[in-house]
Amino acid sequence: QVQLVESGGGSVQAGGTLRLSCSASGYAFSTYCMAWFRQAPDKERERVAVISSVANTAYYANSVKGRFTISRDNAKNTLYLQMNILKPEDAGMYYCAADSPTCLMAFDSYKYRGQGTQVTVSS
Repeated sequence: QVQLVESGGGSVQAGGTLRLSCSASGYAFSTYCMAWFRQAPDKERERVAVISSVANTAYYANSVKGRFTISRDNAKNTLYLQMNILKPEDAGMYYCAADSPTCLMAFDSYKYRGQGTQVTVSS
């Protein structure tokens, strides 16, 4: 059974940091492209970061570039999102997702998707 379980969300003040984790099981994690998405209330879900299967390529949305870092540990089947200098507009539900051979823009197109972890940023 495939599972993607996010953790690490919480409440922080603006300027703070959080590190999200996504623990994967039930499929060949190291062969899949991985992505983080987020969705704020009354907003569309957006893809914030993508990392290739061997972690040699990463992509970031302009809104998080320079503040967020996506990484993965294929030995631990875990995906990470380090979030620094958090802003109130970064708040929302954060989801991880997996696809192969590439990661597209639409969350619903991903083969495997997690249930999300909530991030709250107060000003």
